[in-house]
Amino acid sequence: MRKIAFFLCIVLAFVAVGCRDYFMQSDRIVVAECYGNKLYPEDLEGVVPADANKMDSLSRVNDFIDSWIRRQLLIHQAEINLTAEQRDFSKQLQDYNNSLLIYAYETQMIEQYLDTVVSEDEIAAYYEEHKENFQLRSTMVKAAYVILKEDCKHQKEFKQIMSDSDTLMLLQLDALASQHAVSSYLDVDSWIRLDDLLRTIPLEIYNTESFLKKNRFVTFGKDNFIYMVRFEDYLLKESLSPIEIESENIKNIILLKRKKDLLSQLNVDLYEKAVKEKVFEIY
Repeated sequence: MRKIAFFLCIVLAFVAVGCRDYFMQSDRIVVAECYGNKLYPEDLEGVVPADANKMDSLSRVNDFIDSWIRRQLLIHQAEINLTAEQRDFSKQLQDYNNSLLIYAYETQMIEQYLDTVVSEDEIAAYYEEHKENFQLRSTMVKAAYVILKEDCKHQKEFKQIMSDSDTLMLLQLDALASQHAVSSYLDVDSWIRLDDLLRTIPLEIYNTESFLKKNRFVTFGKDNFIYMVRFEDYLLKESLSPIEIESENIKNIILLKRKKDLLSQLNVDLYEKAVKEKVFEIY
């Protein structure tokens, strides 16, 4: 064991200083060998982080060598158990290489020629033409809430502002909430999932439609906290999803179609050019 550790220390020393010139100019040191395959110190570069201590370095190198040996054993076993035909992956490798080439070329063409600007008019037009595809999968609400400690001395002020029908009053709540609320959310202009809201506000709702229709402002106490929730608007599950929710999704759909159309046209142009220049023949 000491002999192995000493040898590994020597290997680590070579790895640490990156002595590639040494390996090129003299007989190469072999770290491990398995069925004629050899592992050299330069193969261990990057295995040990620069800030690793001696024990950790030895452990990492030892693990790497062990893993390398096990892999060589598996490779050898596969080679002697598989037929020459089974071991031949030249076609798969060529197909994979061709796929990578095509992907790189198409990516370059997209970066050069794809128009990525999608106007609001385009989004609105797509939305109007495909409304049947935009159905809400969950109930959405526009809501604001504050969570206060039970002994908060500003409950009356919070309640007065939260229950006021004037949304501009909420602007006054921001500073108050930052000082006295445990948590708050005051953006009543954005849609959020009711399910997400209920993960924060422990409301018990048995009939969603009835509850949202009857309750604009709700306040209750639980577990030493006071919860205040204001509902500005709601959309029930399976109703039409509003365009502001679907805008980004529609933009991505339009861009995806443009990509497909661009690549399709490139293929057509490439084929027509090849026909014109007679670069291929069919026998």
